[in-house]
Amino acid sequence: MATTPTVETPLLLDTVDGAVDYKGSPVLRSNSGGWRSASFIIGVEVAERFAYTGISCNLITYLTGRLGQSTATAAEDVNAWSGTASLLPLLGAFVADSFLGRYRTIVIASLIYILGLCLLTLSAMLPSLSPSSDNLDAKIIRGSSNQVQEILFFVSLYIVAVGQGGHKPCVQAFGADQFDGQVPEECKAKSSFFNWWYFGVCAGGTVTVMMMSYIQDNLSWGLGFGIPCIVMVFALGVFLVGTRTYRYSIKGKGKSPFVRIGSVFVAALRNWRTTPSALPHHSSEQFKFLNKALPSTDGSKGEVCTVNEVIEAKAALRLVPIWASSLGYGIVFAQTTTFFTKQGATMDRTICPGFNIPAASLQCFMGLAIVLFIPIYDLIFVPIARTFTRKVNGITLLQRIGTGMFLSVISMVVAALIEMKRLKTAQEYGLVDMPNVTIPMSILWLVPQYVLCGIADVFTMVGLQEFFYDQVPIELRSVGLALYLCIVGVGSFLSSFLVSIIEEATGGNGRDSWFADDLNWAHLDYFYLVLAGICAVAFAAYLYFAKSYIYNRQSTS
Repeated sequence: MATTPTVETPLLLDTVDGAVDYKGSPVLRSNSGGWRSASFIIGVEVAERFAYTGISCNLITYLTGRLGQSTATAAEDVNAWSGTASLLPLLGAFVADSFLGRYRTIVIASLIYILGLCLLTLSAMLPSLSPSSDNLDAKIIRGSSNQVQEILFFVSLYIVAVGQGGHKPCVQAFGADQFDGQVPEECKAKSSFFNWWYFGVCAGGTVTVMMMSYIQDNLSWGLGFGIPCIVMVFALGVFLVGTRTYRYSIKGKGKSPFVRIGSVFVAALRNWRTTPSALPHHSSEQFKFLNKALPSTDGSKGEVCTVNEVIEAKAALRLVPIWASSLGYGIVFAQTTTFFTKQGATMDRTICPGFNIPAASLQCFMGLAIVLFIPIYDLIFVPIARTFTRKVNGITLLQRIGTGMFLSVISMVVAALIEMKRLKTAQEYGLVDMPNVTIPMSILWLVPQYVLCGIADVFTMVGLQEFFYDQVPIELRSVGLALYLCIVGVGSFLSSFLVSIIEEATGGNGRDSWFADDLNWAHLDYFYLVLAGICAVAFAAYLYFAKSYIYNRQSTS
């Protein structure tokens, strides 16, 4: 008896629009993407953050110890490297979105990353540069070895930065690509992905700070850099194992999105005297000057663009004020690893008799706050909010970002109040002129400001990730995430610039500046209040721009 032919239609309906499998064939929803594929990618990012944090968390100690740099020089080198590492994702994202694609960029960037870590480990394993010998020949040899080791170290360090620049934006965008935003269930899962992504990154970073700093300080720098190298090799292997399960976005056949958006601005400038056609879109009144890139109503000839290209250019331009007003948050973010730690170093760090915790270890409270609050946000807050708002994410992305920005203002006010109490305690006990004497005030007083910063991160940092991924043109999603990363990098540069200006304005002529080496004579409380003011102004500007923002995709609004 003849068998009934298999009906192919359900399989066709099960394919994912705009995506293919690793062979370039239509990809089936049932056996690709989703949490299975995203889990591979989250694991890879946790490993990458382990490697990056394992280098950065204790870098200044290596520079001032093994390489013999002064504190000022070491701080400058650390800031230069971290700033470069924060901006390079823009280049990596451009290469991925314009040429190689995310998957290939991740593989190549991982190999560059591993190369840098191998060389970094090698530089740390060179013979110790002990200054004990007085022999002239020994000094010459030691000086030559110093130079070789330092050159190898910094070359390796910047190779790692290049690898991180290609890896960071592409992995996250590739992970979010595993969920189809046009399907309600997968759209919900994609929103959760960004939460659990940040959860994994922060959990891994918290463990790394505690473990790697101990290994580097007490065991071996070679081991301290070698372990991250081994972890990255393992991570690349895990990523490649998932190759057959991934969904790969189809690159558009038309002009590059950079060219399309740029051509709209060029055409609008060239046609500035013409009267453009009306834009049949709800955002036609916004950035009306770009409408001049459309065909004119008087029939005059000139360079023109399509309606979709103008809409796309407006969508990109709408991101600029949101990005700029978020820089205030980036400035606050930079304080958690600098002045917060300096405060803690002057306070009583005794947890139990005979055991003092390092001042920098309080950064773990920020990580713990994030790790504990993300499940609460994703599993409790979002479902409850969803029942009231009927929105997929519970609240809009801009509301989420704004909530975190408001909390950052509160965190700076709290930090200022605690610093005022620390200064008052120093005065009460007559310790103002004794910078090396511990102030009888527990370091745990700093926990609230760390916790507030951590909770603010859950709202703002995760919200910015999803916002810039979702609101840029699909072909530019890696660039969108690179823009988010740059908020932290540019915020760090702005923080350094602000410190320099205040140092110059409040110091000199025998006066102690707000950042005096003796913190008992400094005024970090004033600085925190200035930051609170800057953040409040940035928050007000953010509210203004967010109120008029038109979402590029209605699913997120």
